[in-house]
Amino acid sequence: MIESDYLLAWSAYAVAALGCLLVWFRLTRWMWRYVREPLRLLVAVLLLTPTVVDPAKELLAPAVAVAALDLLFKVGNNALRAAADLAMYGLIAFALYLLFVAVRWPIERWWKRRGGPVREEREADAPTLRELMEQGAAEPGASHRDSRGERRLRIEPRL
Repeated sequence: MIESDYLLAWSAYAVAALGCLLVWFRLTRWMWRYVREPLRLLVAVLLLTPTVVDPAKELLAPAVAVAALDLLFKVGNNALRAAADLAMYGLIAFALYLLFVAVRWPIERWWKRRGGPVREEREADAPTLRELMEQGAAEPGASHRDSRGERRLRIEPRL
């Protein structure tokens, strides 16, 4: 395999892997966030982890493909190396994800405490649709303005 074929194969695999990752993102969007994100990370690690195929030439291939083909056709001894690479990259990715969650969680709690009651008060002070309709009947040219003073074109019902 010459260099251009090698790059072409990796380009085709990258496009296919990103397409599979996009489909996986769409399949998991309904899940709870703390289940969805680790599943997405796991699939990203599985699809995007490379492993060395031939140490003499320093050629890389997707670790999942190398492991599957070595186990299926019983050729070569790269399945264990591919599994080790998957485990190492997975461990690093999940450690970074846990660090990210540990930083994000207190920030989200602070943000929710900061913006929660103010938002509820603002919504409680907003006039209902019936009140707006009565104002519109009394004043033909009246239009509703939101909390920033901008004209609101659409009235959302309050549940």
